[in-house]
Formats: sequence, C-alpha cells, structure tokens
Amino acid sequence: MSETLHETHVAPSILSADFVRLGADVEAVLAAGARVVHVDVMDGHFVPNITIGPAVTAAVAPLAHGAGALVDVHLMIERPERYVQEFVAAGADIVTVHQEASPHLHRTLAAIRDAGAAAGVSVNPATPVETLAEARHHCDLVLVMSVDPGFGGQRFIPSSLDKLRRARAMLPPSVALEVDGGVSAANAADLVAAGANLLVAGSGVFDGRDPAARFRELAAAAGEA
Repeated sequence: MSETLHETHVAPSILSADFVRLGADVEAVLAAGARVVHVDVMDGHFVPNITIGPAVTAAVAPLAHGAGALVDVHLMIERPERYVQEFVAAGADIVTVHQEASPHLHRTLAAIRDAGAAAGVSVNPATPVETLAEARHHCDLVLVMSVDPGFGGQRFIPSSLDKLRRARAMLPPSVALEVDGGVSAANAADLVAAGANLLVAGSGVFDGRDPAARFRELAAAAGEA
C-alpha cells in the first residue's frame, strides 16, 4: 500500500458514479488503470448531504482489491471515531477524517492505524493547513479540500494551489498529499506541480457515458505513469 499511496494517481470518486451500474463503472475505471478508488461518506450533519456507508464500501472493496487498487474512504461525518473499525472491516485501506470534526484527532488517527488502515486527515477550504503542525507527525495522508465539502460538481477554489504548496512544504516526505474538489484535466498538472500526488475526481470521471476514457484523459493530464 505504501508505494501506491506515494505515487501520482487519479482517484475516481464514486460519489458521482451511476449507482444503478456502480459495479460496472468501478470495474471500467479499474480496467483503465485506476489504482485508488475514493469513497465519500457524508452524514447530513457535518456536511449538508447524505451519501453512503460501510455496505457500499464493502461492495466496492473486492473489485478494487482484485485489481490491486486501494479503497480510500473519506469520512465527512461527525464523530468519525465511532465508525473507524466498521469501515476498515468493510475493506477501507485508507480512512480520512476531518480535523474540524475530530476534537481528539491524535486518538482517532491512532485508532485508524491500529485497525490496520492508513490514517488521513482533511482540512476544509477555510482551515489553514498550518493547523496540522502537530497532526502531520501522526498521519499517513493529508487531504486538502479544494471545494467546500458536501456536493460534487463544484468549481475549484484557486487559492487551493498555494495551500497545496504550503502543505507539501510542511509535511514529512512520508505523508501523501491528496486534493479533492474541482479536479479536471485543465488543472491536474498544476495540482501535481503544487505537490499533490493523489487527485480525487468525481464528476471529472463519472459525469458521462465513458468513465474509462475520462479517467485516462485525466490521468494523462496528471502525468500518471
């Protein structure tokens, strides 16, 4: 897992997939070369939307693992520490929680690692990345939100590029840097140049009839090998 976590990859987010044909869509992007599948979990409290949970994660995990890919679960929920074990048991390889939702962040990150997954921490657009000065030594991944979390299809916040640069400068080399929100073929190269190595893309991949082709276009723009 460590090698994939630190390579440059586009991570298709199933938030924007067609849930009538979710398995087929996931298999299509995996066949096109996706090595990280992103699962956005929202509770209608921390963010104004309700999405999916461990059952869908468990359905997607065998497809991803069978293709040698990671399942990257992003918990946009209140009190995420209550659900760490359940998502890891469902097949999550990475579990990311929000700093804003985790008052005891050190304990939550330790619980994720103890459960057997890589521990990630995310910050919202208005949260300075410098607030992770302590947490950076206790996580495996930092996720910079480049839109306000809650819904897919939003426009990229331009100041996120500088935030990524600052994040990469302050993070240990062992910590992966992920970006989520408004990722497209038009900005993918800039995001990688700013220091991000994992680019989450929902509508940029699944908003159309050929997610495999859209994935390949975005991966090429990001310089993914």
